[in-house]
Amino acid sequence: MFLLSGLWALASPIFSVPDENAHVIKAVGQVHGEVIGHHVNGVKHPVVDVPADWAYNGHSLCFVFHSNVPANCGVEVGDPAGTTEVSSWVSTYNPLYYYLVGWPSLFMGGSAGVYAMRLVSALLGALLLAWGFQAAMGATRSRWMPLGMAFVASPMVIYLMGAVNPNGIEIAAAAAVWIGTLRLLQSHRAGDGAVATRVFLPRWYLWMIVSVAAIVLANARATGPLWLVVVVLLCMIAVGWKSVKALFTTASSYWGLAVISVGGIFSLFWTLGGGSLSNQAEESDAPLVGASFVTGFTFMLRTTITFLKQAFGYFGWFDAPMPDFAYWPYIAAITALLLLAFTATNWRSVRTLLIVTAAAFLVPALVQAYGVSQTGIIWQGRYALFLYVGIMIVAGWLLSAPAGDRIAYLAPRITWVGASLLMLYGIIAYVLVMRRYVTGNDAMPSDMWLNPQWQPPFGWPTLVILFTLVSAASVVLLGVLATRTARLETADAADAADAEGAADVAEELNVQGAADTSSWAPEASAHRG
Repeated sequence: MFLLSGLWALASPIFSVPDENAHVIKAVGQVHGEVIGHHVNGVKHPVVDVPADWAYNGHSLCFVFHSNVPANCGVEVGDPAGTTEVSSWVSTYNPLYYYLVGWPSLFMGGSAGVYAMRLVSALLGALLLAWGFQAAMGATRSRWMPLGMAFVASPMVIYLMGAVNPNGIEIAAAAAVWIGTLRLLQSHRAGDGAVATRVFLPRWYLWMIVSVAAIVLANARATGPLWLVVVVLLCMIAVGWKSVKALFTTASSYWGLAVISVGGIFSLFWTLGGGSLSNQAEESDAPLVGASFVTGFTFMLRTTITFLKQAFGYFGWFDAPMPDFAYWPYIAAITALLLLAFTATNWRSVRTLLIVTAAAFLVPALVQAYGVSQTGIIWQGRYALFLYVGIMIVAGWLLSAPAGDRIAYLAPRITWVGASLLMLYGIIAYVLVMRRYVTGNDAMPSDMWLNPQWQPPFGWPTLVILFTLVSAASVVLLGVLATRTARLETADAADAADAEGAADVAEELNVQGAADTSSWAPEASAHRG
């Protein structure tokens, strides 16, 4: 995960990720002592003072919004013509993420400092996703989980992780909360089908995963506490009331709940007291400022397809979209997993997946509609990626349950195919986004070789080769995980059947022995005497 995300971090020009300029200034100013900046007359947002080697020049964004303009027109961070007093519209955001990624700016500046912060962000996201994979594979029934978790390696997720933007770590933390909560509830072995699954990870370890990921999710952005509640509630619905009840009637659970509550309360207090909620926007800031709830809700539902495309592959500041043909491998992988989850499980599983899918589309629409009169439509597809990823995780989890046993033999094969399609889409996206910044989209593809205008660190051919190799290794890893998990699950089922058969035989012998004893005991005793 770190290699995939880190290669995206190197491939993207400085400030080419949405709002990255504001997030970098916030992080640099914060670790240098200005947590929320200061107000200056005539400036709408708080101003942050940064060191001279972090001087900001607005011309750094010369290629933004212009898909035909390569990235060589920009100027370096720390340019002498820049300013050290910079306004940032994220200056009042929750400080947790910015402390985690901003510390490299204490030792280096300029573009090297931005790349270092990106790599730290990629590493933090990769650690959370590694925890998620560990929880996903930490049970006897997990043969579909490698494919379900593979979607956390989709291009937009790892692209955002490898940028200075809390949206990436928000998605990584949410993925860990999704699967960690499912496994934690399942470890109480009380829900439907839970008795057929043995969870290998200790409960305290699952609590650690969930607690850390939940605190990061709650503090990543202002809406974090709401998203945490939504994810946890959906996991509870998926597992069932018996496991939920068992968790809340276990005394040790309240230590973890208390830790998560402290993190969530801090986020709420910061958001409500620090002013990071949006102020009244002007009509020029966003569409539908001042519109009604119904108008906003209807607009969100009508724009669902656009939001999906944004989540799947709208890179940059909406200036590096994928062509329609590029989406097909990704769509095929999604369709395969969801089609199996909806058709090869029981009614309860189908109902659960329908609820999770409906929530992924309706909750964002309700949240945006609630604030539309104040903010206008500011929603982007990437904001719901943590919900879309959750759908795929839940689909893999449901298929891994006893309800999906009739197609269990397909898991390794479908995982190999699905992972290959996902990584193929990732490579296509990587090359096309690189082309957009190296030559601009209007140039001939051959110009990437013959006349490159901009080059990332190490050169674009080197990065493409490395990304292809890492993607291929990811396919092998996921395929091997699925194959080994299937073998272990089959062996575990055979051992359980043998144990059950042995118990049945023992019970039959005991019953027969008792009957024989009762029939001959007096006579046998006399005869034996």
